[in-house]
Amino acid sequence: MEINEKMIKNILTLRYDPTLETKKKKLSIEDFQPHETSNHLESIEKTIIQTIKNKLGNEENVSVALSGGIDSVLVTSLLRKALPKIKIEAISIKFADSIDETKIAAKIAHKLNATHHIIPIENFLEELPKAISIVRMPFWDIHWFHVVKTAKKFSKSLVSGDGGDELFGGYAFRYDKFLSNISPKMDYLEKTKLYLECHQRDWVNDQEKVFGKKAKFSWDEIYSQILPYFKNSSSPIDQVFLADINGKLLYNWMPLNQSFHSYFKINAVTPLLSDHLIKIATHLPNKQKYNHSKNIGKIPLREILSKQIEPGLMSSKKQGFSVNTVNLWKSHGKELCKYYLDNARIIEDGWINQEWVESNFKKLDSDLDVRYVNKFLGLLAFEIWYRLFVTKEMNENTTLKI
Repeated sequence: MEINEKMIKNILTLRYDPTLETKKKKLSIEDFQPHETSNHLESIEKTIIQTIKNKLGNEENVSVALSGGIDSVLVTSLLRKALPKIKIEAISIKFADSIDETKIAAKIAHKLNATHHIIPIENFLEELPKAISIVRMPFWDIHWFHVVKTAKKFSKSLVSGDGGDELFGGYAFRYDKFLSNISPKMDYLEKTKLYLECHQRDWVNDQEKVFGKKAKFSWDEIYSQILPYFKNSSSPIDQVFLADINGKLLYNWMPLNQSFHSYFKINAVTPLLSDHLIKIATHLPNKQKYNHSKNIGKIPLREILSKQIEPGLMSSKKQGFSVNTVNLWKSHGKELCKYYLDNARIIEDGWINQEWVESNFKKLDSDLDVRYVNKFLGLLAFEIWYRLFVTKEMNENTTLKI
Protein backbone atom coordinates (compact mmCIF):
# COMPACT_ATOMS: atom_id res chain seq x y z
CA MET A 1 0.00 0.00 0.00
CA GLU A 2 1.32 3.43 -0.96
CA ILE A 3 1.50 5.71 2.07
CA ASN A 4 0.04 9.19 1.85
CA GLU A 5 2.63 11.06 3.90
CA LYS A 6 0.48 14.19 4.05
CA MET A 7 -2.34 12.21 5.63
CA ILE A 8 0.00 10.83 8.30
CA LYS A 9 1.48 14.22 9.18
CA ASN A 10 -1.91 15.92 9.21
CA ILE A 11 -3.64 13.35 11.40
CA LEU A 12 -0.76 13.22 13.86
CA THR A 13 -0.63 17.03 14.07
CA LEU A 14 -4.16 18.33 13.47
CA ARG A 15 -6.17 15.16 14.18
CA TYR A 16 -7.76 15.49 10.75
CA ASP A 17 -6.65 15.37 7.15
CA PRO A 18 -7.87 18.23 4.91
CA THR A 19 -6.70 16.37 1.79
CA LEU A 20 -9.55 13.86 2.14
CA GLU A 21 -12.46 13.86 -0.26
CA THR A 22 -15.72 14.45 1.61
CA LYS A 23 -19.41 14.60 0.76
CA LYS A 24 -19.77 18.12 2.16
CA LYS A 25 -17.95 20.89 0.37
CA LYS A 26 -15.66 23.31 2.14
CA LEU A 27 -17.21 26.59 3.20
CA SER A 28 -15.77 29.99 2.36
CA ILE A 29 -15.86 33.24 4.28
CA GLU A 30 -18.69 34.37 1.97
CA ASP A 31 -20.87 31.76 3.69
CA PHE A 32 -20.50 33.79 6.88
CA GLN A 33 -21.92 37.04 5.56
CA PRO A 34 -24.51 37.90 8.27
CA HIS A 35 -28.19 37.92 7.45
CA GLU A 36 -30.12 39.66 10.21
CA THR A 37 -33.37 37.91 11.04
CA SER A 38 -35.86 38.26 13.85
CA ASN A 39 -37.17 34.69 13.75
CA HIS A 40 -33.98 32.64 13.56
CA LEU A 41 -34.97 30.48 16.56
CA GLU A 42 -38.21 29.49 14.85
CA SER A 43 -36.37 28.77 11.60
CA ILE A 44 -33.79 26.57 13.34
CA GLU A 45 -36.39 24.58 15.26
CA LYS A 46 -38.63 24.11 12.22
CA THR A 47 -35.69 22.96 10.10
CA ILE A 48 -34.61 20.37 12.67
CA ILE A 49 -38.14 19.03 13.06
CA GLN A 50 -38.72 18.89 9.31
CA THR A 51 -35.45 17.02 8.77
CA ILE A 52 -36.47 14.48 11.41
CA LYS A 53 -39.90 13.99 9.83
CA ASN A 54 -38.42 13.62 6.36
CA LYS A 55 -35.87 11.03 7.49
CA LEU A 56 -37.91 9.11 10.06
CA GLY A 57 -41.57 9.70 9.30
CA ASN A 58 -42.26 6.01 8.59
CA GLU A 59 -40.13 4.52 11.38
CA GLU A 60 -41.54 2.87 14.51
CA ASN A 61 -38.36 2.97 16.53
CA VAL A 62 -35.03 4.78 16.33
CA SER A 63 -31.71 4.92 18.18
CA VAL A 64 -30.35 8.20 19.51
CA ALA A 65 -26.83 9.02 20.71
CA LEU A 66 -27.54 10.77 24.02
CA SER A 67 -24.51 12.20 25.81
CA GLY A 68 -26.39 14.64 28.01
CA GLY A 69 -24.96 17.68 26.22
CA ILE A 70 -26.93 20.47 24.56
CA ASP A 71 -26.81 19.12 21.00
CA SER A 72 -27.90 15.55 21.69
CA VAL A 73 -30.57 16.59 24.20
CA LEU A 74 -31.99 19.21 21.84
CA VAL A 75 -32.18 16.78 18.93
CA THR A 76 -33.75 14.09 21.14
CA SER A 77 -36.35 16.49 22.55
CA LEU A 78 -37.30 17.74 19.09
CA LEU A 79 -37.43 14.14 17.86
CA ARG A 80 -40.00 13.42 20.54
CA LYS A 81 -41.88 16.60 19.59
CA ALA A 82 -41.85 15.77 15.87
CA LEU A 83 -42.77 12.10 16.27
CA PRO A 84 -44.63 11.67 19.58
CA LYS A 85 -45.31 7.94 19.09
CA ILE A 86 -41.90 6.75 17.93
CA LYS A 87 -39.96 4.45 20.26
CA ILE A 88 -36.63 6.03 21.18
CA GLU A 89 -33.66 3.88 22.17
CA ALA A 90 -31.26 6.33 23.81
CA ILE A 91 -27.61 5.20 23.90
CA SER A 92 -25.00 6.57 26.30
CA ILE A 93 -21.40 5.44 26.75
CA LYS A 94 -19.79 5.15 30.16
CA PHE A 95 -15.99 5.19 29.84
CA ALA A 96 -13.99 3.74 32.73
CA ASP A 97 -12.30 6.35 34.96
CA SER A 98 -13.83 9.25 33.00
CA ILE A 99 -16.56 11.82 33.60
CA ASP A 100 -19.81 9.91 33.99
CA GLU A 101 -22.43 11.65 31.85
CA THR A 102 -24.89 8.78 32.01
CA LYS A 103 -26.69 10.05 35.13
CA ILE A 104 -27.73 13.24 33.35
CA ALA A 105 -28.55 11.30 30.19
CA ALA A 106 -30.75 8.91 32.19
CA LYS A 107 -32.83 11.79 33.57
CA ILE A 108 -33.24 13.24 30.08
CA ALA A 109 -34.21 9.86 28.64
CA HIS A 110 -36.83 9.39 31.35
CA LYS A 111 -38.20 12.89 30.75
CA LEU A 112 -38.55 12.19 27.02
CA ASN A 113 -40.00 8.70 27.46
CA ALA A 114 -36.99 7.00 25.89
CA THR A 115 -35.52 3.64 26.78
CA HIS A 116 -32.01 4.27 28.08
CA HIS A 117 -29.07 1.98 27.35
CA ILE A 118 -25.72 2.54 29.08
CA ILE A 119 -22.74 0.97 27.32
CA PRO A 120 -19.78 0.51 29.70
CA ILE A 121 -16.36 0.64 28.02
CA GLU A 122 -13.53 -0.61 30.24
CA ASN A 123 -10.70 -0.63 27.68
CA PHE A 124 -11.34 2.09 25.11
CA LEU A 125 -8.52 0.77 22.91
CA GLU A 126 -9.51 -2.90 22.84
CA GLU A 127 -11.24 -2.84 19.45
CA LEU A 128 -8.96 -0.25 17.88
CA PRO A 129 -7.80 -2.60 15.06
CA LYS A 130 -11.39 -3.28 14.01
CA ALA A 131 -12.32 0.41 14.05
CA ILE A 132 -9.19 1.39 12.11
CA SER A 133 -9.86 -1.34 9.55
CA ILE A 134 -13.25 0.29 8.92
CA VAL A 135 -12.15 3.93 8.64
CA ARG A 136 -8.87 2.96 6.92
CA MET A 137 -7.06 5.84 8.61
CA PRO A 138 -4.87 5.99 11.76
CA PHE A 139 -7.32 7.61 14.19
CA TRP A 140 -7.37 6.56 17.84
CA ASP A 141 -10.52 8.39 19.03
CA ILE A 142 -13.09 5.92 17.72
CA HIS A 143 -15.87 6.23 20.32
CA TRP A 144 -18.46 6.44 17.52
CA PHE A 145 -17.64 2.84 16.60
CA HIS A 146 -19.18 1.74 19.92
CA VAL A 147 -22.23 3.98 19.50
CA VAL A 148 -23.09 2.74 16.01
CA LYS A 149 -22.41 -0.91 16.83
CA THR A 150 -24.85 -0.65 19.73
CA ALA A 151 -27.46 1.34 17.80
CA LYS A 152 -27.60 -1.38 15.15
CA LYS A 153 -28.99 -3.78 17.75
CA PHE A 154 -32.08 -1.65 18.29
CA SER A 155 -32.98 0.02 15.01
CA LYS A 156 -31.99 0.75 11.45
CA SER A 157 -31.53 4.49 12.06
CA LEU A 158 -29.33 6.51 14.41
CA VAL A 159 -30.00 10.15 15.31
CA SER A 160 -27.20 12.39 16.62
CA GLY A 161 -26.51 16.04 17.40
CA ASP A 162 -23.31 16.18 15.34
CA GLY A 163 -22.27 19.63 14.16
CA GLY A 164 -23.71 21.77 16.94
CA ASP A 165 -20.35 22.91 18.29
CA GLU A 166 -18.92 23.92 14.93
CA LEU A 167 -22.05 25.52 13.49
CA PHE A 168 -23.29 27.37 16.56
CA GLY A 169 -20.12 28.32 18.40
CA GLY A 170 -19.75 25.60 21.02
CA TYR A 171 -16.00 25.77 21.67
CA ALA A 172 -16.19 28.73 24.03
CA PHE A 173 -13.04 27.77 25.92
CA ARG A 174 -11.00 28.06 22.71
CA TYR A 175 -12.70 31.20 21.41
CA ASP A 176 -11.94 33.03 24.63
CA LYS A 177 -8.26 32.15 24.44
CA PHE A 178 -8.05 33.17 20.79
CA LEU A 179 -9.89 36.49 21.18
CA SER A 180 -8.05 37.36 24.38
CA ASN A 181 -4.66 36.99 22.70
CA ILE A 182 -5.31 38.34 19.22
CA SER A 183 -3.90 41.71 18.21
CA PRO A 184 -4.92 44.02 15.33
CA LYS A 185 -1.27 44.04 14.28
CA MET A 186 -1.18 40.29 13.69
CA ASP A 187 -0.74 39.12 10.12
CA TYR A 188 -2.44 36.04 8.63
CA LEU A 189 0.32 33.66 9.64
CA GLU A 190 0.41 34.90 13.22
CA LYS A 191 -3.36 34.41 13.52
CA THR A 192 -2.98 30.92 12.07
CA LYS A 193 -0.35 30.07 14.69
CA LEU A 194 -2.54 31.50 17.45
CA TYR A 195 -5.45 29.38 16.21
CA LEU A 196 -3.31 26.25 16.42
CA GLU A 197 -2.09 27.32 19.85
CA CYS A 198 -5.71 27.03 20.97
CA HIS A 199 -5.68 23.36 19.86
CA GLN A 200 -2.81 22.31 22.08
CA ARG A 201 -4.04 18.78 22.69
CA ASP A 202 -3.60 17.95 19.01
CA TRP A 203 0.17 18.47 18.89
CA VAL A 204 3.16 18.70 21.25
CA ASN A 205 5.83 21.35 21.77
CA ASP A 206 8.47 19.30 19.96
CA GLN A 207 6.07 18.10 17.27
CA GLU A 208 8.69 18.32 14.53
CA LYS A 209 10.84 15.81 16.44
CA VAL A 210 8.08 13.18 16.51
CA PHE A 211 8.68 12.31 12.87
CA GLY A 212 11.52 10.47 11.20
CA LYS A 213 13.32 11.77 8.11
CA LYS A 214 11.02 9.83 5.78
CA ALA A 215 8.02 11.95 6.80
CA LYS A 216 9.67 15.28 5.89
CA PHE A 217 7.62 17.15 8.47
CA SER A 218 7.29 20.92 8.07
CA TRP A 219 5.25 23.36 10.15
CA ASP A 220 5.00 25.58 7.08
CA GLU A 221 3.15 22.79 5.30
CA ILE A 222 0.70 22.57 8.20
CA TYR A 223 0.22 26.36 8.35
CA SER A 224 -0.42 26.59 4.62
CA GLN A 225 -3.55 24.45 4.96
CA ILE A 226 -5.13 26.70 7.61
CA LEU A 227 -3.87 30.15 6.68
CA PRO A 228 -6.50 30.73 3.93
CA TYR A 229 -9.25 30.83 6.58
CA PHE A 230 -7.57 33.86 8.16
CA LYS A 231 -6.53 35.57 4.94
CA ASN A 232 -9.59 37.77 4.65
CA SER A 233 -11.08 40.88 6.22
CA SER A 234 -13.81 39.11 8.19
CA SER A 235 -14.07 39.25 11.99
CA PRO A 236 -11.64 37.04 13.93
CA ILE A 237 -14.42 34.91 15.45
CA ASP A 238 -15.96 34.22 12.03
CA GLN A 239 -12.53 33.21 10.78
CA VAL A 240 -12.29 30.74 13.66
CA PHE A 241 -15.78 29.39 12.89
CA LEU A 242 -14.73 28.90 9.26
CA ALA A 243 -11.52 27.09 10.23
CA ASP A 244 -13.37 24.86 12.69
CA ILE A 245 -15.99 23.73 10.19
CA ASN A 246 -13.33 23.14 7.54
CA GLY A 247 -11.25 21.24 10.08
CA LYS A 248 -12.31 18.42 12.38
CA LEU A 249 -15.99 18.55 11.40
CA LEU A 250 -15.45 18.02 7.66
CA TYR A 251 -12.31 15.89 7.87
CA ASN A 252 -12.53 13.97 11.13
CA TRP A 253 -15.99 13.59 12.66
CA MET A 254 -17.93 13.32 9.41
CA PRO A 255 -15.75 10.86 7.42
CA LEU A 256 -15.15 8.64 10.46
CA ASN A 257 -18.82 8.56 11.39
CA GLN A 258 -19.87 7.93 7.80
CA SER A 259 -17.48 4.97 7.61
CA PHE A 260 -19.05 3.38 10.68
CA HIS A 261 -22.59 4.09 9.45
CA SER A 262 -21.80 2.43 6.14
CA TYR A 263 -20.08 -0.58 7.71
CA PHE A 264 -22.94 -1.30 10.12
CA LYS A 265 -25.53 -0.45 7.45
CA ILE A 266 -27.33 2.09 9.59
CA ASN A 267 -29.19 5.18 8.41
CA ALA A 268 -27.57 8.28 9.93
CA VAL A 269 -29.87 11.17 10.78
CA THR A 270 -27.95 14.36 11.63
CA PRO A 271 -30.52 17.21 11.74
CA LEU A 272 -27.93 19.86 12.64
CA LEU A 273 -25.95 19.06 9.50
CA SER A 274 -28.74 19.42 6.95
CA ASP A 275 -27.78 21.74 4.10
CA HIS A 276 -30.55 24.16 5.01
CA LEU A 277 -29.54 24.40 8.66
CA ILE A 278 -25.88 24.86 7.74
CA LYS A 279 -26.94 27.82 5.62
CA ILE A 280 -28.99 29.28 8.47
CA ALA A 281 -26.23 28.76 11.04
CA THR A 282 -23.36 30.18 9.03
CA HIS A 283 -25.29 33.29 8.05
CA LEU A 284 -26.33 34.07 11.62
CA PRO A 285 -24.43 37.09 12.99
CA ASN A 286 -21.69 35.73 15.25
CA LYS A 287 -23.07 37.63 18.26
CA GLN A 288 -26.22 35.52 18.01
CA LYS A 289 -24.14 32.36 18.38
CA TYR A 290 -21.35 33.34 20.79
CA ASN A 291 -21.19 35.96 23.57
CA HIS A 292 -17.55 36.73 24.32
CA SER A 293 -18.16 38.83 27.42
CA LYS A 294 -20.04 35.93 29.05
CA ASN A 295 -18.02 33.31 27.14
CA ILE A 296 -21.15 31.39 26.20
CA GLY A 297 -21.71 29.66 22.87
CA LYS A 298 -24.53 27.82 21.13
CA ILE A 299 -26.92 30.57 22.19
CA PRO A 300 -29.74 29.68 19.74
CA LEU A 301 -29.64 26.00 20.66
CA ARG A 302 -29.70 26.86 24.36
CA GLU A 303 -32.73 29.10 23.89
CA ILE A 304 -34.67 26.51 21.91
CA LEU A 305 -33.77 23.79 24.40
CA SER A 306 -34.89 25.90 27.37
CA LYS A 307 -38.44 25.60 26.05
CA GLN A 308 -38.20 21.82 25.86
CA ILE A 309 -36.25 20.83 29.00
CA GLU A 310 -36.12 22.33 32.50
CA PRO A 311 -32.72 23.98 33.13
CA GLY A 312 -32.25 21.88 36.27
CA LEU A 313 -31.99 18.70 34.20
CA MET A 314 -29.01 19.96 32.20
CA SER A 315 -25.38 20.21 33.20
CA SER A 316 -23.80 23.66 33.08
CA LYS A 317 -20.57 22.15 31.75
CA LYS A 318 -19.88 21.20 28.15
CA GLN A 319 -20.76 17.54 27.67
CA GLY A 320 -20.04 14.97 25.00
CA PHE A 321 -18.77 11.42 24.69
CA SER A 322 -15.16 11.68 25.84
CA VAL A 323 -12.62 9.47 27.56
CA ASN A 324 -10.12 10.67 30.17
CA THR A 325 -6.93 9.81 28.29
CA VAL A 326 -4.62 10.23 31.29
CA ASN A 327 -6.58 7.60 33.22
CA LEU A 328 -6.76 5.48 30.08
CA TRP A 329 -2.97 5.70 29.88
CA LYS A 330 -2.64 4.44 33.45
CA SER A 331 -5.05 1.54 33.00
CA HIS A 332 -4.31 0.29 29.46
CA GLY A 333 -2.57 2.83 27.23
CA LYS A 334 0.92 2.73 28.70
CA GLU A 335 1.33 -1.04 28.48
CA LEU A 336 -0.22 -1.24 25.02
CA CYS A 337 2.04 1.54 23.69
CA LYS A 338 5.06 -0.12 25.29
CA TYR A 339 4.21 -3.45 23.66
CA TYR A 340 3.48 -2.13 20.16
CA LEU A 341 5.99 0.74 19.98
CA ASP A 342 9.00 -1.09 21.42
CA ASN A 343 9.34 -2.89 18.10
CA ALA A 344 7.33 -0.45 15.98
CA ARG A 345 7.24 -0.85 12.23
CA ILE A 346 6.62 2.90 11.87
CA ILE A 347 10.01 3.46 13.55
CA GLU A 348 11.84 0.72 11.66
CA ASP A 349 10.64 2.15 8.34
CA GLY A 350 11.67 5.72 9.19
CA TRP A 351 8.33 7.44 9.70
CA ILE A 352 8.64 8.09 13.42
CA ASN A 353 11.69 9.13 15.47
CA GLN A 354 12.77 6.35 17.84
CA GLU A 355 14.71 8.74 20.10
CA TRP A 356 11.61 10.90 20.62
CA VAL A 357 9.47 7.85 21.47
CA GLU A 358 11.97 6.45 23.97
CA SER A 359 12.75 9.73 25.77
CA ASN A 360 9.15 10.92 26.04
CA PHE A 361 7.83 7.53 27.08
CA LYS A 362 10.16 7.71 30.09
CA LYS A 363 9.12 11.30 30.85
CA LEU A 364 5.50 10.24 31.17
CA ASP A 365 6.46 8.21 34.26
CA SER A 366 6.97 11.46 36.18
CA ASP A 367 4.86 13.95 34.20
CA LEU A 368 1.55 12.72 32.80
CA ASP A 369 1.15 15.56 30.31
CA VAL A 370 -2.16 14.92 28.50
CA ARG A 371 -0.72 16.29 25.25
CA TYR A 372 2.01 13.64 25.20
CA VAL A 373 -0.41 10.94 26.30
CA ASN A 374 -2.64 11.83 23.34
CA LYS A 375 0.35 11.84 21.02
CA PHE A 376 1.32 8.34 22.07
CA LEU A 377 -2.24 7.16 21.50
CA GLY A 378 -1.96 8.68 18.02
CA LEU A 379 1.28 6.79 17.41
CA LEU A 380 -0.35 3.58 18.63
CA ALA A 381 -3.15 4.10 16.10
CA PHE A 382 -0.56 4.76 13.37
CA GLU A 383 1.28 1.54 14.26
CA ILE A 384 -1.94 -0.49 14.23
CA TRP A 385 -2.93 1.05 10.88
CA TYR A 386 0.55 0.29 9.52
CA ARG A 387 0.36 -3.35 10.57
CA LEU A 388 -3.11 -3.69 9.08
CA PHE A 389 -2.57 -2.00 5.72
CA VAL A 390 1.19 -1.78 5.05
CA THR A 391 2.92 -4.82 6.55
CA LYS A 392 -0.44 -6.68 6.68
CA GLU A 393 0.67 -8.74 9.66
CA MET A 394 -2.29 -7.86 11.88
CA ASN A 395 -5.83 -9.13 11.67
CA GLU A 396 -8.65 -6.61 12.00
CA ASN A 397 -10.26 -8.77 14.69
CA THR A 398 -7.19 -8.56 16.91
CA THR A 399 -8.07 -7.13 20.32
CA LEU A 400 -5.64 -4.91 22.24
CA LYS A 401 -5.31 -6.35 25.71
CA ILE A 402 -2.57 -6.18 28.28
